[in-house]
Amino acid sequence: MYPSDLRYSKEHEWVRVTDDGTALVGITHYAQQQLGDVVYIDLPLVGAALEQSKRMGEIESVKAVSDLFSPASGEVLEVNESLLNAPEAVNRDPYGKGWMVRLRLKDKGELAKLMDAQAYQGMLGQAGH
Repeated sequence: MYPSDLRYSKEHEWVRVTDDGTALVGITHYAQQQLGDVVYIDLPLVGAALEQSKRMGEIESVKAVSDLFSPASGEVLEVNESLLNAPEAVNRDPYGKGWMVRLRLKDKGELAKLMDAQAYQGMLGQAGH
């Protein structure tokens, strides 16, 4: 449920460094489960500079509207345009088709501040989830 090749933020976002050195960002299975059916996503523009732990957009579900936070600093190289027409992909496949943005990382060292899958699951367990 929580892939071991990802790093996780306490705000329930994930980051995956890809073979070309860029990074994909999305929300976790836990986050999409808590949100319920996702109906709208507001993502940053290509070229935007994101800062770690700062707001990068918004996600809206039938239950609530929540801010999205970037788990890493970097430049937005690509936005998952398919989510604009099919935001429910975040619910169906949060680690695959539900990715949100691709970043050129500013500082890969920031990833060390994030949790691995085991630590993230531990955080969820301690919080009573």
